[in-house]
Parts: sequence; C-alpha cells; structure tokens
Amino acid sequence: MATEDAKQPLEAEEEARARSSSVTSTGSAKKRKISYVSLTSHPGVGRTNPIPVEWGNPDPIKRGPVVCTGQANARRNAIGAHGGSYCIYRALAIASNALDPDYKPNFTNTQPAAKIGPYAQWGNPDKIVTIDPFGAVVPTIFAKDIEEGVDTRPTIAITKAHIDFPEIKDALREGRLKPDGKILMPDGQVNVTKAAIEPCWYLPGVAKRFGVTEDRLRNLLFRETNGMYPELLTRTDLHMFLPPIGGLTIYIFGDVESISDPSKKLAVRVHDECNGSDVFASDICTCRPFLHYGIEVAIETAQQGGAGVIVYFRKEGRALGEVTKYLVYNARKRQEGGDKASEYFNCTQKVAGVMDSRFQALMPDCLHWLGITKIDKFVSMSNMKYDAITESGIEIIERIPIPAHLVPKDAQVEITAKVYEGYDGGSVYKVSKDDLEATTGRSGNDFGVDGEKPANEPALLLAPGRVAAGTAAPACDQAASAVTSRVPPILLARGLVAAGTAAPACDQAASARHLARASDQRLPLSARIPPRSLSPSLSHFWASPGRKSRSA
Repeated sequence: MATEDAKQPLEAEEEARARSSSVTSTGSAKKRKISYVSLTSHPGVGRTNPIPVEWGNPDPIKRGPVVCTGQANARRNAIGAHGGSYCIYRALAIASNALDPDYKPNFTNTQPAAKIGPYAQWGNPDKIVTIDPFGAVVPTIFAKDIEEGVDTRPTIAITKAHIDFPEIKDALREGRLKPDGKILMPDGQVNVTKAAIEPCWYLPGVAKRFGVTEDRLRNLLFRETNGMYPELLTRTDLHMFLPPIGGLTIYIFGDVESISDPSKKLAVRVHDECNGSDVFASDICTCRPFLHYGIEVAIETAQQGGAGVIVYFRKEGRALGEVTKYLVYNARKRQEGGDKASEYFNCTQKVAGVMDSRFQALMPDCLHWLGITKIDKFVSMSNMKYDAITESGIEIIERIPIPAHLVPKDAQVEITAKVYEGYDGGSVYKVSKDDLEATTGRSGNDFGVDGEKPANEPALLLAPGRVAAGTAAPACDQAASAVTSRVPPILLARGLVAAGTAAPACDQAASARHLARASDQRLPLSARIPPRSLSPSLSHFWASPGRKSRSA
C-alpha cells in the first residue's frame, strides 16, 4: 500500500496524465472553445489508472496483462496498437463501416495447438524484452480480467500445419531426405508446429540492449515515426510499446518438448525476410537457397530424435525495406564495371546511409521464449546473429554454411563480399582480396536496364511518358532555357504552363534547370549542379558526358 509521502507525486502524475489525455473545452454546449490540443493517441481513455506491469515476473497474474486498446475505461498500460503494421488496416475497416470500433474478439477455440513453456527465461527481465512470453495464453490466464471488461489480447498464436516446399520434394526424390510418416510424408509434405508473434516491447529492456537511456530511446522512436506516438514523451509511466513493425513466425520440426532439452540435438536457422528470393526465387541473393537448406537440416535433425527450428523475421532488405533494396540493386548494376563484390556493401551505404539495420541484439528473444539453451547446428554464416545469440547465453556447437552448389551464379557477388567482410564460411568459403576484386555479377545492360544516359538529357527525362531512353531532345533544352526565367518551376512540374510555352516532355527538365542561376542558363545542367553537392547515390546521374562523377 502506498505511503502518504508517495501519494502526492502519484496524484500529481495522474492529474498531469488527465490533462494530457483529452481535449478540454469551455463555453456553452452550443458553442465550445478548444483550450488546448490533445497529446495522446487514445483520447478519452487516459484518465483511468493503467494496470501495473511487473515485467519479468514468472507469475503472469503478478506480472499483469498487457492492455493496448482505444476503448474507454480500458486501463490501458501500453503505447501503440495490436497487429503491428496491420493496425492501419483496422482503421480502414472502421472507416468503411466493415468493423465496429468497439468490437471485442471472441477467443472460443483459439487456444494454442501445442504447449510451449513456461521456461526459466520467461521470468528473466533481461532475456526477453520484445515478446510477451504469456502472449499465447492471454484468453486463458487473464480470463477473469477479460470477463470484468479488461480488453487484453493475444500477441502470439500457435497452430499446426502441413507445408509443401518444392526443394524439399527434390531432396526426397534425390535421396537426401527419406520419409518417416510423421515429420516428412511420402508425398513430400512436412508436418510442423508454427507460432506467429507480434512484437511487444518493454522499453527499459530494449534501451538497455542498445546501451541508451529509456528517455533517449523514446525520443528517437517519437521523432523517427514523425510524432505518431506522442505518449512516448507524455506518458513516461507506460513502459510497454507495441510498435508498428512486422513480427516473426517460428516453424518447429519434430517434438516441441525437444527444443528446450539440451540432451537432444537442435538445428536452428534465423532467417530475415526476402520476398524477392524466398517467394519468387530471384537469383541475386542466397536467401531462398539458404532457407530451404535450413529446412532440410531441421527435418533431418528432427528425424534423428531432435528438433529443428526456423525463425522467419519480417525484416525485408536488412530492415531497410524493399524499396531501398531495389534502389541498391539498380545502383549495383549501373555502377562502372557493373555489379562487383568489392562494392557490395558500399552501394547499400551510399543509398541508405547504413549497411544493415537489423541490429540483431533483439533477435535472441524468440529463442529464449522457446526455452533454448543450446544449438547444435546453427545454419547461418552471419557473425551478427552468432554474436547476438551467444552473448545472450545460448551455446552454439556448430555453424553450418550454405553449400557452394546452392549459391546462384548472380549471388556470387553477395557471398564473396560477405565472407570477405567476416561472415563465417567454414571450410567451404575462403576469400582473398584478389577473389573480392575479381568477382562480378551482371552489369546494367545484362540487368535489362540501360545504364547509359543520353548525351544531352538528364535522367529526369527518362520518367514514364517522357523521352525514351537513348533519345536526345535538343528542342527540350531550348524550350527549358526560354521558359525557366519567367515560369515558376512548380507550374512546369505540374504541366500547368500555357500551350506552346514548353513541350510536355520538357517540364521536368525545365523545372530542374530552374534550380540554377539565371546567368547560368546556357551551361549544361551537369556544370551548374556539381556532383558533390548531391547525395552520393544520385551524383552519377548528373555527371557530364565522358567525365566521371567525383563520387562514382
């Protein structure tokens, strides 16, 4: 029970919360005047005391439920929303009148299809900071709370499934795998247990992993989401955060109980999403081949009496996103000499400003949720993943690289660059400086895109509906020069200039040329905008014909 001395600051904090949680108005009911703007993502629900959360307590009742809802009087104790990035679609469903905003899920028959945990790691606040370990059994453990109106929801779902993976059927046909009728069926189907997990962050623990204060982490999360969650700053009493990011899926091969038994063999692959390769078999990287090889090792280990685990994180393009990844692909192929191992990481750095945003410090949480203490076969070459796992207290006995024959031809650039930079290639891959320099992939022409720009036209004209690649349009230069001194560039960009003033194909070029001083109108664009004044990833587009950009 709180002492009298403790009550005063608590009451002050509650009063401050109430002030920041709703819009206050003055005046009559007919005409109200807003006195200040709400700084909360859940107006009207901040006046109630949040349910306490004692993170790391092994007793879920004492730990408390995670409540992250916009419904009134919910005693919410978490910032953010359920569903990760899919919470946006919930808003659209409500906007289209397809979903009642006050609807509460019916969890009948949704209980886990397999029992996982509890394990000792669930009660250690330093082992798990991004997953609610009790997230799969929320409707059962907190049934009384739910009955009393607390809107707490599962962040984990566990089910069973049959998967068909073409490469596994190939392994079966070629004799590398044999059906056992339990894990691998004669037709190549594989029986698995799988768990879908939404991120549930304990902010003090996440901050500790990255060696920063919680205040610093909150400030950065608020700023880099463009102020999406003001309560990161205004509600420092709420330490739980359900971020708008993708989660992860765990595929388990063999008996679930064997995963946490150190006397049983365990094979693990931690895989980060790559839609282009994993789903559509793009040959520029090793992602799908490594994924299917990991599944093969997992099946084999499970058939030998152990278990196999594949963890699939939604971290597309090294957590930089698929758009950034494709921009990097273009930069790699179009650079002088085409794609090459020696510039593999530099191209990502130039486009994104960082080579990798996955920062695997948070990754081991899911392994601790499974109760893993030892991995016998770690199917990965990544030192970042290896270091994160072992530093979290999990022992790794053997590291297994991807077999050389599974690496696609165009992915030799990737594998060579990674091994040279420190990825563990075991006895399979040895890369020297000469190997790094000699390994090349497709060039811009092989890539199906013309890496050369027309002699008299900037790359802006190659946009859809403009001038065809390889076609110079001198008239465009003349029209642009005549127009830019008297027409604002925004009108040119939007095609709003009068007919006959400038050809439609010229508006982008004219707008770009307006960036230069009027006295420079007769100079080539590349002479008026020095490459070094632009981003390194854009400079090569603006180099003068026959001359390299400083950043090429």
